[in-house]
Amino acid sequence: MADADRNLGLIPGLRDLRDRVSGGSREVVVAVIDGPVDHAHPALAGARLRTAGPDPGSGAASDALAMHGTHVASILFGQPGSAVEGICPNVTGITIPVFNAHTGRAQQLGIARAIEAAIAEGAQIINFSGGQYSDSGTADQWLARAIARCEEAGVLLIAAAGNDGCDCLHVPAAAASVLAVGACDEHGEPMDFSNFGHLYARSGLMAPGQDILGAVPPAGTSLHSGTSFAAPMVAGVAALLLSLDPQRSPLAIRDILLRGARPCDSNSHEYCQRLLAGHLSIEGALEIMNEHVGLTDEAGAAPSCGCGGSLGPAQVAAAGAAPSMADAPDASGLAYALGTISYDFGTEARRDSFKQLMPPVEVDGVVVPPNPYDARQMVAYLADRPYEARALIWTLNIELTPIYAIEPAGAFAANLYELLGEMLAGEVLSESDEDHIQRVSIPGLLTDRHVRLFSGQIVPVLQMENPRGAYGWKTNALIAQASAAVGGRKGSKSDTAAIADNLRGFLDRVYYDLRNLGVLSADRAMNFAATNAFQAATVFSEALGTGMQLESVETEPSPFARADADAWDVKLKFFDPENTRRARRIYRFTVDVSDIMPVTLGEVRSWTAAS
Repeated sequence: MADADRNLGLIPGLRDLRDRVSGGSREVVVAVIDGPVDHAHPALAGARLRTAGPDPGSGAASDALAMHGTHVASILFGQPGSAVEGICPNVTGITIPVFNAHTGRAQQLGIARAIEAAIAEGAQIINFSGGQYSDSGTADQWLARAIARCEEAGVLLIAAAGNDGCDCLHVPAAAASVLAVGACDEHGEPMDFSNFGHLYARSGLMAPGQDILGAVPPAGTSLHSGTSFAAPMVAGVAALLLSLDPQRSPLAIRDILLRGARPCDSNSHEYCQRLLAGHLSIEGALEIMNEHVGLTDEAGAAPSCGCGGSLGPAQVAAAGAAPSMADAPDASGLAYALGTISYDFGTEARRDSFKQLMPPVEVDGVVVPPNPYDARQMVAYLADRPYEARALIWTLNIELTPIYAIEPAGAFAANLYELLGEMLAGEVLSESDEDHIQRVSIPGLLTDRHVRLFSGQIVPVLQMENPRGAYGWKTNALIAQASAAVGGRKGSKSDTAAIADNLRGFLDRVYYDLRNLGVLSADRAMNFAATNAFQAATVFSEALGTGMQLESVETEPSPFARADADAWDVKLKFFDPENTRRARRIYRFTVDVSDIMPVTLGEVRSWTAAS
């Protein structure tokens, strides 16, 4: 049997660093996004661990995914005196299951959700021992957004480089702000399976990945090799360094690790390429830290809160240099998401039952069998049989991707099913129709349950208990309202078409460029501000009436809010495309998202700013 502290001897200086900070500070929070973790394993008994985020259909604690997740978690959190001594046993750990039990994989959307859940739980360091092959190293919109959220929130995301053994990339490891980890053997030689894509050369480290000791459910241990097990070696060291100097930000620790890495000393470019940016070096990292004692970053700034200011000394002491609070949402599971309403059957039997019950339709004088996938037919069917709405899986989609299954519940469930049907009916209207619904806003509570759709995709359940805050975006009606407000304005150079373009530019910018899952506080505030444009179209009349267009949308914590509020300022900046020297016009919504129904605080304010 391998020595319990075997892993500690694989990196020079690790034992001393671990002892120096007594196994890490409990104020440091490390999240493990992986398979389910067996918290009952003896090696994890007494660890400060909790599970967060919904479980996407993971299997029992004895399956292969749990073996992987438990092994990775024990490398970090294995307790002293147990069969696996972890690198940072005394830090606070969060385990977030992400891999699907049926496929053994995780979609990028699911990974993005897990990352946002980690941010929501206050994680400062996230370890993801997984990824997806990517030719370009570019993540899809969901994962790219979540990675950006990490950077904005000051959270260090560490990810495995992949085990394809080629000059290739995995996401999220290939993202510029992520610390990628490749695997080397006990002599520092790169393992044959470890990826070495070109993007890793600037943001990747080599760490021990051969025969790494870990816990196996229900009470065993094993030795496994792979970049999956090298990644937590780096995450553990990062947690210890953050414990050593809590004044640093996690992203500053990332830079320290990269700058302190032991570089390749070979003259062979091909060989050095396989070593990424160099070997993990505790000695080198400590030297870099000592050069900047007491500083958060190279500029010597105070720890960033990610919101344009800095944390005060009391906040730093309390939070242990926690990641930016700028994107930390209320952990109550609130969601306020934008998208389009759709429906799903879940199974062939359910689909066929609708096909059997729906009446035939006449098309150009020819009677044809019903098509349950035709939303217009479904709308007509539900109008006569509203109770059938309960037999459908209602979904909120962005583009063609379902992001939530909407589940009406409580005393108003019947009303909510009717509302969903009305929204679907508005969506199938002609785009020129005044009552056409372009998209919807849905408030709800994110549950820990999931639903399998007919396609096999698994989506989390968003529970709606009240129609308050649910809106159908009737863009044509909004344009008419704004046009009426601007109409007749003296000196206006804008017409209805220009107003329509400007309004659509704003709405589309939020929906397409800034689209999100509506879980983080800043995202809920952003989504509600977009929805609120329907209630305050006249507010923009000044900008719209003079031909201005939206330039940017920003969110930041509001300094003007009651004590119990989760208040955000959403700032909309407009510019004149025909005169870029003209002063910008800025509008500010203050939105409190502490309740399931967001609310604006005070009036919408506006001012001019230099171009």
